[in-house]
Amino acid sequence: MKILALDYGEKSIGVAVSDPLLITAQGRQTIIRKNLSRDITVLQQLIEVENITKIILGLPLNMDGSHSPMSREVQQFATVLEEKLKLPVIFWDERLTSALAEKALLEGNCRRARRKKEIDRLAAVLILQNYLDASTSSTTE
Repeated sequence: MKILALDYGEKSIGVAVSDPLLITAQGRQTIIRKNLSRDITVLQQLIEVENITKIILGLPLNMDGSHSPMSREVQQFATVLEEKLKLPVIFWDERLTSALAEKALLEGNCRRARRKKEIDRLAAVLILQNYLDASTSSTTE
């Protein structure tokens, strides 16, 4: 049993997968978006290979917690995911994950061209790790 996390963007989708014990998040890839059908096919293949049982989808809220135009697009994407992939989709607040990912890449002296390729994948890792940490702390209390 593993969990898949997605950082959905206009041009790409960052992907991370948990370990089987649901302790750590590992970045997998960044899917360059072509069209919805192809994006779903790529995700379906990953789900089958990794034995995924749940999807965590980053929800881009405004800083005040209100929904943004992009969060509405993400919600529509979630509806398609649930319908096509037959897995539960859980939204996770992704505010500041892209900024934290970029900061980490900058601190690691990652070049600009590479940063652009890595930021969505790293944001997916942060989304998933935050979810796993929250899930662990709520079950141990």
